Amino acid sequence: MRTSVIIAVSAFAAFASCKKIDKLTEFDMPYETSVTIPSSVGMQVPFTFPTPDVASHAEETFSVNDTRKDKIEEIHLTELRLSISKPANGDFSFLKDVELYLAADGLSDQKVAWKFNIPANPGNTLYLETTDADLQAFVKKDTFKIKVDVVTDEVITQDYTIQVNAKFHVNARVLGI
Repeated sequence: MRTSVIIAVSAFAAFASCKKIDKLTEFDMPYETSVTIPSSVGMQVPFTFPTPDVASHAEETFSVNDTRKDKIEEIHLTELRLSISKPANGDFSFLKDVELYLAADGLSDQKVAWKFNIPANPGNTLYLETTDADLQAFVKKDTFKIKVDVVTDEVITQDYTIQVNAKFHVNARVLGI
């Protein structure tokens, strides 16, 4: 009986230690880019606006967090925020729908975030719904693009510059766990 208790306590302690170690191998990777929506965009018609290449800096970030590309188990997008930087008094009331995709050489585009039926008074910041797909194939590349698809429900009379802030959560293996 005493042996069973010792084994059970030891197993629990080992499991708890593994969970603590596993948490030490998780970290967030922020990315920021911008996209400009020109004033010439028509209403109720989908338009796609690619961002410039986003340097992933994955190797650097992995190294700072004591891991390597080959030790990554999964990478998920946990937050995607859009903020209007120009015009200063701009808001997202001109948008009906917005979808964001990741694109990279050799990979099919992946829809990663969206917001449909944007309300009439959304303000100058939007938080989008995010996919729970594993996105490590994109983030491990040297560069990737974020494509922004929009449908507007108002004519805009000036260009809008939108900051795209993404936060990816990385889970890496340690000690083969």
